[in-house]
Amino acid sequence: MKTVIVIPARYSSVRYPGKPLVKLSIGKGLQKSLIQLSWEAASRVKNVDKVYVATDDKRIQVEAESFGAKVIMTSKGCKNGTERCAEAIKNINFVGDIVINFQGDAPLTPEWFVEDLIRAFEKNSNTQMATPVLRLDEDSLKEFRLDRGSGRVGGTTVVFDKNCNALYFSKELIPFFNEKRVKQGEDCPVFHHVGVYAYRPETLLNYNIWKEGNLEVLEGLEQLRFLENACSIKCVLVDSRGRTFWELNNPEDVVKIEKVINKKGK
Repeated sequence: MKTVIVIPARYSSVRYPGKPLVKLSIGKGLQKSLIQLSWEAASRVKNVDKVYVATDDKRIQVEAESFGAKVIMTSKGCKNGTERCAEAIKNINFVGDIVINFQGDAPLTPEWFVEDLIRAFEKNSNTQMATPVLRLDEDSLKEFRLDRGSGRVGGTTVVFDKNCNALYFSKELIPFFNEKRVKQGEDCPVFHHVGVYAYRPETLLNYNIWKEGNLEVLEGLEQLRFLENACSIKCVLVDSRGRTFWELNNPEDVVKIEKVINKKGK
């Protein structure tokens, strides 16, 4: 299956301006930009034809091209990463089977998360869109609680039906549950939504035709536009294999991600 990865990146983020160009320490006194680390993570995914960075900002273009990335320039009118990915594949007249939207703020995304999405498309030709979900462990649950308790907008959670089709995504912890049950040995019922998406090209192109949805605006979650337009999203349960996963949502996350990167490098 012909597959491309698009990494949407914008400079003028509301919560964290200039985030793609933030430098992270990778050990031995060296630093790399967030966009480079994300591009390197995406480039480790197997069976992908090309990896692009899509941006409307010259500074990000220059940085991306400095480490060898192919760049697709998009308009400044894109409201989110999905709109940018849709415009990018339209700009290059992409003809193929799968488009991967790989978040530019998630350099800790393991390659097998994306490979599992590709396999989901290979297994079922009716799949139009898929995204990874990861069951929270005790430590991750604490991080979510800390973000919400501090008034920070952190990770996203998801609930899905018995066929693993998404019912809802939220910046709140969903579903509500009695934590005493988890402490007694039961698995945590909360799933972290990993912000990577795989689409059929025609499904992605529909996104820019639809208007913003009410829930999308309220939650600040672009994927809700698909659900609000009755487009099914397959949730693919992935295994962390002991790897820590976290996105860089806030400046406070830089230290968290640096610790993981440096631990991996030892």
